[in-house]
Amino acid sequence: MIGNCFDLAAKTVSIEEALSKIKSGDSIVSALAAAEPPGLLSQLHTIAPRVRDVSVATCLPMRNYPYFMDPGMEGHFYHDAWFFTPPVRKAHDEAGTTSYVPNHLHRAGLDRLVYLRPTVFVGTCTPPDRRGYVSISLSATYEREMMTAADLVILEINECMPLTYGDTTVHVDEVDCFINNTQPVPEIPLVPSSELDHRIGTHISDLIEDGSCLQLGIGGIPNAVASDLLNKRNLSIHTEMLTDGMVDLYYNGCIGTESNLYGSYRHRKVLTGKMVCAFALGTRKLYDFIDGNPAVAVMRGSWVNDPSVMSKNKKQISINTALEIDLTGQVCSESIGHKQFSGTGGQSDTAIGSQISEGGKSFIALYSTADVKQPDGSRKTISKITPSLALGGAVTLHRSNVDYVVTEYGLVRLKGCPIRERVKRLISIAHPDFRAWLEDEADRLGFSK
Repeated sequence: MIGNCFDLAAKTVSIEEALSKIKSGDSIVSALAAAEPPGLLSQLHTIAPRVRDVSVATCLPMRNYPYFMDPGMEGHFYHDAWFFTPPVRKAHDEAGTTSYVPNHLHRAGLDRLVYLRPTVFVGTCTPPDRRGYVSISLSATYEREMMTAADLVILEINECMPLTYGDTTVHVDEVDCFINNTQPVPEIPLVPSSELDHRIGTHISDLIEDGSCLQLGIGGIPNAVASDLLNKRNLSIHTEMLTDGMVDLYYNGCIGTESNLYGSYRHRKVLTGKMVCAFALGTRKLYDFIDGNPAVAVMRGSWVNDPSVMSKNKKQISINTALEIDLTGQVCSESIGHKQFSGTGGQSDTAIGSQISEGGKSFIALYSTADVKQPDGSRKTISKITPSLALGGAVTLHRSNVDYVVTEYGLVRLKGCPIRERVKRLISIAHPDFRAWLEDEADRLGFSK
């Protein structure tokens, strides 16, 4: 039973003592992104001489940890990644330690329990309050399910972590070991929006009404959309990831409040009056904003990203990006051919949830072209609207679940369209240099009939 009396000192250990508890065959799950424990993970490789077959599941690791970057770790540690970042891609290709885990984000943790129960969970937290409660701070995406299932829970206490509310509140009694390790929280710098980003952002923002509920990602296009929404009012937030752009919307008076009679929160059925997310990742401005802010609720990803939950918000908006889309509407956002590039994340979750929301809309935004390096070192411009996905390309969003598609050349809606009409609409927003070729390929493949 959780009580008000707790002995933190009795549970506080050094990094070395915590690592001594990890043994061969253990299944470790780390907290997501900036919530990961850098002290423990940066030293995990040091126990390689005495352990074998230790699996470590992560999502968006923020540092180049030796346990998965060093080729010598093969056989000692296996890295199961829910999302590929540049270092993880390098580890996959060169170190032989990493494998991608296909997932929809709202099911990532729950599906992990089907495959392999974690024996160890590692994460970070704030110092405990006087009642013995800590906050696991920046993510509740899958952390609570993993903590419940694990035999051993280890948290690093970091005084720089923001205090957040929601599913992040944990009592000391629920944790086996604490490590004191205060250091700056990892930040993701803002990606400047280009002219193309703003052209795309304007196409999208024109269709977002006052009173909409937003899900935005990170990058030039989402940042451009956020800046183009600064003239909107009574918006609300129900998003996988809370970003700096949403803080700007709040400070510019774009986010409605529970007391605003005409605000979107008045019509909202899910956590009225809260900015809802599964995790937060950005700059210090974002972390300062959410620190001790009762208007922000960091909730389990299995709930936040559940399409049936998102659909309860009126005018739910989902904005995601893609690497390529074929003429039938299949969206690939995570691989370049057979080569894993990123991950499915919550794209399918949020796209479907938005479309079954009353008045909701889902957008897939991408540049019309990409500049690709060839084997001989030269560069070639290719169309990102293609006759078919590259060989081995993963379908991130099924064509039946695609609503709006946007490039710098315009916006089209595919919902309910037959293939012949999809072809026409998608070619209309392709780069002009590729439109004739796409028309010829559509005829050859029989898509125009």
